[in-house]
Amino acid sequence: MSQITRRGLMKTGAAAGVVAATGLPAKAANRGGTLRLGLAGANTSDSWDGRTHSDSFMIIMGHGTVFDCLTEVKANGELVGELAESWEASSDAKTWTFNLRKGVTFHNGKAFGADDVIASLQMHTAEGAKSAAKPIVAAISEMKKMNDHQVQFTLAAGNADFPFLMSDYHILMYPAGQIEEAIANGIGTGLYKVESFDPGVRAVVSRVDGHYKDGSAGWFDSVEAIAINDSSARMNALMTGQVDAVNRVDFKTEPLMKANPNVEIFEVTGNQHFTFPMLTNQAPYDDANVRKALKYAVNRQEMVDKILQGHGKVGNDHPIGPANQYFAADLPQLEFDADKAKFYMKEAGLTSLDINLSASDAAFSGAVDAAQLYQASAKGAGININVVQEPADGYWSNVWLKKPWCACYWSGRATEDWMFSTAYESGVPWNDTSWENARFQELLLAGRAELDSDKRRSIYGEMQAIMSEEGGTIVPMYANYVDANSTKLAHGDDIGNLWQMDSSRITERWWFK
Repeated sequence: MSQITRRGLMKTGAAAGVVAATGLPAKAANRGGTLRLGLAGANTSDSWDGRTHSDSFMIIMGHGTVFDCLTEVKANGELVGELAESWEASSDAKTWTFNLRKGVTFHNGKAFGADDVIASLQMHTAEGAKSAAKPIVAAISEMKKMNDHQVQFTLAAGNADFPFLMSDYHILMYPAGQIEEAIANGIGTGLYKVESFDPGVRAVVSRVDGHYKDGSAGWFDSVEAIAINDSSARMNALMTGQVDAVNRVDFKTEPLMKANPNVEIFEVTGNQHFTFPMLTNQAPYDDANVRKALKYAVNRQEMVDKILQGHGKVGNDHPIGPANQYFAADLPQLEFDADKAKFYMKEAGLTSLDINLSASDAAFSGAVDAAQLYQASAKGAGININVVQEPADGYWSNVWLKKPWCACYWSGRATEDWMFSTAYESGVPWNDTSWENARFQELLLAGRAELDSDKRRSIYGEMQAIMSEEGGTIVPMYANYVDANSTKLAHGDDIGNLWQMDSSRITERWWFK
């Protein structure tokens, strides 16, 4: 087995013998109290089935709260073990051996072990399963139980990022033989056990006694998560003290929040990006010239200024963000150019185009306004965008992946391959453009198995260029994560930037002063 160092892990994603660092936060943490969260991103179709988690409410209440993963990305970006204590890789990154934490139990008393890991992973490739993590698990050709606390994975092809992928918020650990019951009742190994759950409305969880993270995480006695999808209602709930923290700050009310002495805003730059994906297997988006016309018809800087109020950067029609290791900063920036948009319209044999763009603020805060800005800028190129305002509830099940062109957001991922393989690999469930490019797919496989950092940089740079030029999604802006909390709350020195609310682990990392 290869002995790749922790320094090598941060450079390539591959790791050997990395042991969880679960020391106390930098500042002394207090235990106690009920954390009340006001969260956007809740749906009446929500459940404890991690395969279906796609928005912030269940991501926050799922991994790190009620359930655990095998690995965890800490607030400072370091990969550590969660239910896995350590792991090692073969020299070709095809065989990975994970050593599991001993003495862990599920909330129903069942002991955690290798059987649970294998059963939990197999869920994602089961017949009929609709899981965004299917491509991650499908890449495992064999799962072998070495003993009760050791599992060996053999991959179809080498993957230097495999330990990172095991921190995916979809890949939660469930009790083998009791998975249906665990999904129905929320039975995991997390810091908090479920007391009540009303999908799309509220979830209440209480702290588990004798948890393996005692003394290093999980400072609240209980957590109450309240679904507040309406932005102004959510901001008002925090400003009036009804909740202790909210996600997705409404920039329109940000000045009022900053003026409130009991509220503070926390902002981190990650890889979150707001997008307008089009299904490239449907006309007119199957024409590359139409896609190019739409890329030149959007005023990106205007969106950053007016929608993000400056809390972000312009995007370049690929999903790799400024916080990624191999972000192609030198790639030519796509700019608004009505003449170029007209040129590509002409190349497509069109003098005008009438299309629908489905949008809802469920996609991202300000999505409807962003769509209307797009409508205005595209008009000068002969592109008539009809903005269809969709209902917030059910947006992800009824609009995204179903309507030909819509608004969307992506949290981004810690590694380039993780992001590309989740949303742009051929045939994966969350490929929201159905875009196919042979060279892109060839590079995807090459980059995944490559351990040389310079070669990976070259591969991922070319992939970003191909997507920017030919891909089926408009990425007008990278958006900072901007959330807010009561001044009664405290946290460690770092705030995670993978997802909202401290990489969606606020329930385990924060505490009351």
